[in-house]
Amino acid sequence: MPETAAWQAQDTFPRLLLEHARVRGGKAAMREKHLGIWQTWSWGEVAERAGALACGLAELGLRRGDNVAIIGDNRPNLYMAMLAVQCLGGVPVPLYQDAVADEMKFVLQDASIRFALVEDQEQVDKLLEIREQLPALEHIAYDDPRGMRHYAQPFLHDIEALLAVGRVRQQDHPDFLGEEIDKGGSDDVSVMLYTSGTTGKPKGVCLTHRAFISAAQGGVEFDRLGPDDEVLSYLPMAWVGDHLFSLAQATVAGFAINCPESGETVMNDLREIGPTYYFAPPRVFENLLTQVTIRMEDASPLKRRLFDYFMAVARRCGADILDGKPVGAGDRLRYALGNVLVYGPLKNVLGMSRIRVAYTAGAAIGPDLFRFYRSIGINLKQLYGQTETCAYVCLQPDGEIKFDSVGKPAPGVEVKIADNGEILVRGPNLLKEYYKRPDATAEALDGEGYFLTGDAGFFDEDGHLKIIDRAKDVGKLGNGAMFAPNYIENKLKFFPYVKEAVAFGHQREHVCAFINIDIGAVGNWAERRGIAYSGYADLAGKAEVGELIRQCVEQVNQQLVAEGMLADSQVHRFLVLHKELDPDDDELTRTRKVRRNFVADKYRVLIDALYSGLDSQYIETLVRFEDGRTGKVAADLRIHDAKTFAAERLAA
Repeated sequence: MPETAAWQAQDTFPRLLLEHARVRGGKAAMREKHLGIWQTWSWGEVAERAGALACGLAELGLRRGDNVAIIGDNRPNLYMAMLAVQCLGGVPVPLYQDAVADEMKFVLQDASIRFALVEDQEQVDKLLEIREQLPALEHIAYDDPRGMRHYAQPFLHDIEALLAVGRVRQQDHPDFLGEEIDKGGSDDVSVMLYTSGTTGKPKGVCLTHRAFISAAQGGVEFDRLGPDDEVLSYLPMAWVGDHLFSLAQATVAGFAINCPESGETVMNDLREIGPTYYFAPPRVFENLLTQVTIRMEDASPLKRRLFDYFMAVARRCGADILDGKPVGAGDRLRYALGNVLVYGPLKNVLGMSRIRVAYTAGAAIGPDLFRFYRSIGINLKQLYGQTETCAYVCLQPDGEIKFDSVGKPAPGVEVKIADNGEILVRGPNLLKEYYKRPDATAEALDGEGYFLTGDAGFFDEDGHLKIIDRAKDVGKLGNGAMFAPNYIENKLKFFPYVKEAVAFGHQREHVCAFINIDIGAVGNWAERRGIAYSGYADLAGKAEVGELIRQCVEQVNQQLVAEGMLADSQVHRFLVLHKELDPDDDELTRTRKVRRNFVADKYRVLIDALYSGLDSQYIETLVRFEDGRTGKVAADLRIHDAKTFAAERLAA
């Protein structure tokens, strides 16, 4: 098979694109569901359109080194736009499509964006709202013309019109595109991805063609991916995980990128495509399991008994069967029957019947959640990586899956643990620099070329890496015991009723927590018990809901007893927040990571109440609505005590 040699010869994404157009020009490269019908573009068509768009952008004045904003949902034309920009030596800068205009403003200003290629009228309107504050922005091109009929600004362009202009330029200057692609090199920046900014302003991470191609090659070879695989691309294009698992690996391996019609149709589209390769952050797998739990609670008694029985069988032997380990004939027979009656139909409902490899990353995943998917025959694995490492540091080899590790160092990557427990990474997959931030670049890379991840972890006896928490977040309780908030939060979020959790305890005598309930799961639970509620705040304040969450917290406390150095991190007191933590209120990043310091400052009065022994606390909170208006949500929050467990007594 000639692909490996081709990878070595084609050292930029435009060259890889041309190679696929030559080798498999008629094979599907990208699909999009539009008005209920799947539209397909072959590799030859993708190469032609990307080339024509590149020439159209050149006609507008796009120059080598220009940073170009890409904003919208996953769309073939936007992926092609990224390739078109790379053909000219420009740098695509994808932004989160659900960010409001003010959030986008920082990145657009920081990256000195001259060109923006966006999905639709909504994104155009955001840019027009702040255009006076963007002196560098010269041109905006849009993919979807609906609603744009009466926009007469000369700097607005339909992407289809740019394609037409580009094709004329290609006829007049047939050598132009090839010459521009030839000027590109593997050490040129191929994309700039901004960090989520959990502790401050986001930083632009400059990643080269060499870095992303090496990461993509490593993953493709590790999991034996090829042109016949299929992936559903539905995660934000601004996230490093999507860029690796969709555009980069597809352009290396030659498999098809499938874009859903909308966020609301992802599950239906997943079932129709039946991808063989799948990637999702833990929250997606958590949400899917929550939906399964709700469906089973509403099922008939017979179906519930069947489900419970065969899930017990799956927990006992499913993961071992998946890994090819020895399992008794009786359990194999029961598991085969369960596959017909439960696991197969369940995988079909989840759209995972054809999945050969599935990955999760972006945050720690609860071992029980991980075990559930593997037990029903889904080859779910964990990886570890960051934006600065092209999301490629550790991978779990088939047959060596550990629920509490992120695997072994990926091919071509060196990983070591510093004296203070911080994870250090070195390899061709590292960032070139932070954009216009030499100070931050110098802090992130040591003298030996290792990237300082900021995560704390250790290698176990089998060489698997275990992540404890962010190094800066790992603290100590008042008695000197270790406090790892993220570890506790992930245990709490395994329960379908808990959507988000924030734990506090550094330099305190014990741990307390904020809880966000999952309104779908808890709402269904309440309705089946005849508990009426008018909305999130009303439901969160119900005494019955508090008791439900108390049971979840106490189960986590019981588990923590066996965690050795984390046994003292049991949650003593908690409250259920009156509102959901929201990116629009700056409480979460766009990748739904908690801005811990911001939340602690914003809700300081609640933290003080938790540690003061109060039974309740009144609070008013400013919120931002989707239409830009602001308002207040007020509530008198109940504070709950949770049972804790002594390690000595439990062991006895």
